[in-house]
Amino acid sequence: MYVQELEPVADSLGLSALVATLPLLTVLVLLGAVRMKAHRAGLIGLAVAAAVAWLAYGMPLGQTASSAAQGAVFGLFPILWIVVNALWVYRMTVRTRHFDILRRSFGRLSDDPRIQALVVAFCFGALLEALAGFGAPVAICSVMLVALGFDPVRAAVVALVANTAPVAFGAMGTPVVTLAQVTGIPLDTVATVVGRQTPLLALVVPLLLVVLVDGRRGLRETWMPAAACGFAFAAAQFAASNYVSAQLADIGAALAGAGALVAVPGARKPAAEPVRAAVLTGVRSEDLDHDDPRADVLRAYAPYALIVAIFSIAQIPPVKDFLAEATRAFDWPFLNVGDPAGDPVGGNVFSLPLVSTGGTLVLLAGVGTAAVLGVHARVAVREWVATVRELRFAILTVTSVLALAYVMNLSGQAATIGHFVADAGAGLAFLSPVLGWFGVAVTGSDTSANALFGSLQVTAAEQSGLSPELLAAANSSGGVLGKMISPQNLTIACAAVGLAGKEGDLLRKVLPWSLGLLLVMCLIVVGQSTPVLGWMLP
Repeated sequence: MYVQELEPVADSLGLSALVATLPLLTVLVLLGAVRMKAHRAGLIGLAVAAAVAWLAYGMPLGQTASSAAQGAVFGLFPILWIVVNALWVYRMTVRTRHFDILRRSFGRLSDDPRIQALVVAFCFGALLEALAGFGAPVAICSVMLVALGFDPVRAAVVALVANTAPVAFGAMGTPVVTLAQVTGIPLDTVATVVGRQTPLLALVVPLLLVVLVDGRRGLRETWMPAAACGFAFAAAQFAASNYVSAQLADIGAALAGAGALVAVPGARKPAAEPVRAAVLTGVRSEDLDHDDPRADVLRAYAPYALIVAIFSIAQIPPVKDFLAEATRAFDWPFLNVGDPAGDPVGGNVFSLPLVSTGGTLVLLAGVGTAAVLGVHARVAVREWVATVRELRFAILTVTSVLALAYVMNLSGQAATIGHFVADAGAGLAFLSPVLGWFGVAVTGSDTSANALFGSLQVTAAEQSGLSPELLAAANSSGGVLGKMISPQNLTIACAAVGLAGKEGDLLRKVLPWSLGLLLVMCLIVVGQSTPVLGWMLP
């Protein structure tokens, strides 16, 4: 058995923590300063983590390689298995032009640009985040807003700021699934706490969006539908994450928010011409005036209805138990790790949820989508292969980052950093969301930030007497606010609306909002760590 050490370097916790941070610093510097491609930075960071594990911590090379392999396999299944199948469903809707029908359907809900921003960027963006994530909502929603007549800069800013509240449960719950895996905290527990933090952002973001679209006038005239949308979204996200399924949290929230928005009196009345003239400074797409048959509109919504139906059925206790029977757990080969006390760690055993995992359920929904949309089996398979090809660099990035995280966790590097950070004491509750925010700002992914810092947060919490569940959740909840300033998302937004090279301009516009909302989240977590808001936690 390899037994982890907390102070392998000169018997000093400080020096050991400094050495243990080298893999993280390598990735952050390569991404942030050198601007290296994420998959290359991840692979180099993995090599540094392996070197530190072997040379500084004395972890045998075989066990180091086995740790990395387990992280890579977890990245492929279930994480990327979810992402690939979700994006495959979206690609089939684009190929059959049902996505255009959906876009026109949104455009007809209201001609008020402030309401359109809420429908497209906040509600539909959350649905896209739930199904695909990884930049898809920003790219697609910003293009849709430009087609509705929004100025490209305004469209990009609105799409970036809107892509916050749903991120922690994006890609069918991928970030919280990853967080649960790397921390050892049950998924239901992690999702429950995150579901009592990010819904509070959902109450604020819609109001912020109407301000971004039309300033104080937008807030004065449309605060009621914006507030109704945010409240319905928050309530549904809380309910789904706490009592139904983390995978359904964003889907339910997006649908509830859109439903509340449409139901508010006055939300669908025509906007005053001065408002439209002031906001819609771009060129409106002519195809928005095309009328679509009702049957085609229903088919355009069918893929999302299928996903909701399949995931809902999968949560029925007898069905859930039946699907769980296919789960296989086994000792991971060539891995025998003990914690500093000599007790075997949970990472020695690997669990493979073959059928109950979100990716398999989305695959079933994708098969149903192909049938409903009339996609031939051969074409559907070709689209799936094309999806994998499109995501090849993302696949390499996710597998390398998770391999790095597993090496750091199993070798003891994360535990060393956690014990060192724990010296922050009560201030750790305030700093915890900042760490997640920084991780997402650099990596562009809440999933990656959770993989890198999740275990560290738990170790620091245990050492400082704070709730491990609270700080683990805070890592993810704070991380969602770094999404809008990450170089990857800024680049995606600029490319989508034809502003290549203007990433710095966008950053200056969204950074104040990112920092402001981060401060709010830090205060929420501090409050939840004390009796002031401690009643909010389960």
